Amino acid sequence: MHPLHTDLGVPPAVNASGRMTALGGSVLSDAVVAAMGEAARHHVVMDDLITAVGREIARATGTEDGCPTTGAAAGIAVAVAAVVAGTDLARIEALPDPGDAPCEVILPRGHSVHFGAPVRQMIALGGGRPVEVGSANKVSRDHLAGAIGPRTAALLYVQSHHAVQKGMVSLAETVEVGRAHGVPVIVDAAAEEDLRRWPDSGADLVIYSGGKAVGGPTSGMICGSARYMAACRAQYGGIARPMKVGKETLFGLVQALRDYGTEPAADHRARMTKLADRLSALPGLTTRVVGDEAGRAIHRTELTVDPAGAGRDATRLAAELAACGVHLRDHQSATGRLLIDPRPMKPDEEEQLVARLTALLEEGTR
Repeated sequence: MHPLHTDLGVPPAVNASGRMTALGGSVLSDAVVAAMGEAARHHVVMDDLITAVGREIARATGTEDGCPTTGAAAGIAVAVAAVVAGTDLARIEALPDPGDAPCEVILPRGHSVHFGAPVRQMIALGGGRPVEVGSANKVSRDHLAGAIGPRTAALLYVQSHHAVQKGMVSLAETVEVGRAHGVPVIVDAAAEEDLRRWPDSGADLVIYSGGKAVGGPTSGMICGSARYMAACRAQYGGIARPMKVGKETLFGLVQALRDYGTEPAADHRARMTKLADRLSALPGLTTRVVGDEAGRAIHRTELTVDPAGAGRDATRLAAELAACGVHLRDHQSATGRLLIDPRPMKPDEEEQLVARLTALLEEGTR
């Protein structure tokens, strides 16, 4: 532990929640840290570096070009700005006021999510006006098509565990509607692990986080056609200026992209099965292994908390664990369920989780 952890009063956390922004994204590899350190020792022409990093993003995603950003949220704002203002400098400098340019961004109502901030706000930052269609649990291609008009700038599709997972129009249908009406499709695939699947869908601009599945520093990237990527880069003369990416982050992102996929996939299911068996003996817990709700190749240990047996409900148990530095995935705590994500945890941190959870439950039921 670095002395600054102590000086600042922010000790390292045990992250069993996932690659979450609230917990600092990813723990960086030695190679990524070394690349960032080397970048810190030199000056570079930033426009040239951003263009070069775009080529690296294109290589990793199989697209024509790419544009780095400070994160996936910034990527939404920049992508929207690109479809609204293009490379027109006057329009770029006027954003977020779109003037008379088409600016409506249509999205399924079940995709109008809050991921730490509202996706609607990211659209607005880029000069877009969000237009939600359908209902929270039912959106069809006809809803999308019926909302398209002369003010439409793009369709937005959010691929995320935050989004409603049933009753939603598919991405394939969204792309078909966009093609039929000459409207670009933006995909927010922030936490997705497959860097080629979503661009291969035919979407025009696809946004990823660089600090989650990729394992880079806090960053993001947009990929897609050369035309739209040129427009994305042009936004650094406008709304993206306060979102500019440092050279250290850019070098770290490139190293993470080059390393991504070179390690064999971890067997999360076997690891979580063993953990579920260990925790099943604790009072008030029922355990099982579940797959990722958004369809990614992730398996987690699910804890169903019986308040009578555990001496507290799931929400309180998660809060007590967080107070002692262990953070579980608590998206479903209101339904009595907590999840343990294996990806960010080292073996010693898993042992810390077991020890602290055991201490809380055994003490609370005496």
